[in-house]
Amino acid sequence: MNAKILETENVTVSFDGFKALNQLNFSMDVGELRVVIGPNGAGKTTFLDVITGKVQPTIGRVLFKGKNLRSIPEHQIARRGIGRKFQTPRVYLNLTPRENLEITSNRNKNVFSTLFGRAESSEKNSIKGLLETIGLTVKADIPAALLSHGEKQRLEIGMLVAQSPDLLLVDEPVAGLTDEETYNIGELLLTLAQNHSILVIEHDMEFVRQIARRVTVLHEGSVLCEGNFEEVQNDPKVIEVYLGHQE
Repeated sequence: MNAKILETENVTVSFDGFKALNQLNFSMDVGELRVVIGPNGAGKTTFLDVITGKVQPTIGRVLFKGKNLRSIPEHQIARRGIGRKFQTPRVYLNLTPRENLEITSNRNKNVFSTLFGRAESSEKNSIKGLLETIGLTVKADIPAALLSHGEKQRLEIGMLVAQSPDLLLVDEPVAGLTDEETYNIGELLLTLAQNHSILVIEHDMEFVRQIARRVTVLHEGSVLCEGNFEEVQNDPKVIEVYLGHQE
């Protein structure tokens, strides 16, 4: 199947004359795991902002499952099936991982009905399975504040999955993590990629090597090149503008 879940057509975003995105053309298939890399200022965050409706393109359009997202409010885009995980974990620290997942999976999105209502058995089973997937079964009923940074990242990814989005946008999920935590996040995303379309923004090249099937390199708001990890890693243009400038 080669149906496109996400496409951008000549997307340009200008801020006071500066082009954060410059005629960006991009597409990914349904069920694909795509990694987007690029140096600081390449337009990666603006790219996610345009997809989610936080920023409107100056020129061009974004298509999600073939439908133009222009002028659609952020919350409606989210309801259409695009979920975004930001770089810093956004979890309810005073609630347990189980309660965090119950809140995000509740169709009414009502905190009180989730906490004090009776969860359906199917929902309980789904949450149980999700806790296993993100590796937090043992810590399911302790306050999320007691989790490590890596565990909070996995919890937030689980919260994103609990919303059942068609497309998961994951922004730098391993920033500040240990090697072991980074590996665990990678394995989690590979597991989720069996049933989800996932777009990952990342800087950590070892992590990219672990999870990447196809890599898109952004530079100055445009696609510099695309390919598998080895092709991108050995591309002279990429070495010049990105890989060659790593600290």
